[in-house]
Amino acid sequence: MTDNNALFEYLLRLGDNSLILGQRLAEWCGHAPILEEELALTNIGLDLVGQSRLLLTYAAEVEGAGRDEDMLAFHRDTQAWRNLLLLEQPNGDFAKTIARQFFFDNFQYLQFEGLCQSKDDRLAAIAAKSLKEITYHLRHSTNWVLRLGDGTTESHEKMQIAIDELWGFLPEMFDMDEIDTQLLAEGVGVDLAALKPRWDEVVNAVLLEATLERPEDTWSVRGSREGKHSEHLGYLLAEMQFLQRAYPDAKW
Repeated sequence: MTDNNALFEYLLRLGDNSLILGQRLAEWCGHAPILEEELALTNIGLDLVGQSRLLLTYAAEVEGAGRDEDMLAFHRDTQAWRNLLLLEQPNGDFAKTIARQFFFDNFQYLQFEGLCQSKDDRLAAIAAKSLKEITYHLRHSTNWVLRLGDGTTESHEKMQIAIDELWGFLPEMFDMDEIDTQLLAEGVGVDLAALKPRWDEVVNAVLLEATLERPEDTWSVRGSREGKHSEHLGYLLAEMQFLQRAYPDAKW
């Protein structure tokens, strides 16, 4: 794989993670449990979409095939997406949304912290800008895990169920494949496997304080990097891509 192809795939993974989670959070607009939280989730979603714009624009330039951020966002089929399986899972109840956010915020914080040191100056600049937003996202989701886990009996039970349901989607975050290894060797990417101990430390401390139990590692699913997704991504893309697919080149 050429350097440009590897970098394109790497940027696609980063941008797709942000865009799919941003789209999921947008689904809470008009449905959040309280007004303040509706604003918070919407703003976090907008931050993520903003990150995806920077990353997909850069990816399109690196690819050099005449596509732009909109073509990558709205004209790719399911198999061409590289987002983590965790992020395409349905929102479920508020506890499940918060659990998914907490797990990914911790991962993305560590990943982008590392990318700030990338030898690719443009990627490093995107990471530095995004890290400020991610720091707030992490604080927000951590606070909610603590409130729900150490709250009422009902909130505790729902938080524990959400964690149990999502646990098997988490190992994929730390997998290293040929592209990760190549870009790590070039000083562009980060060692995802090396992030796991720090991620564990933070997650374990928050779960303990929230009186929640860390599940056993009894199952896991993978495949997003090969375009193998759950059925949920197709429904998400059908809604997100409808306008551009139905009316190509539509202008506002």
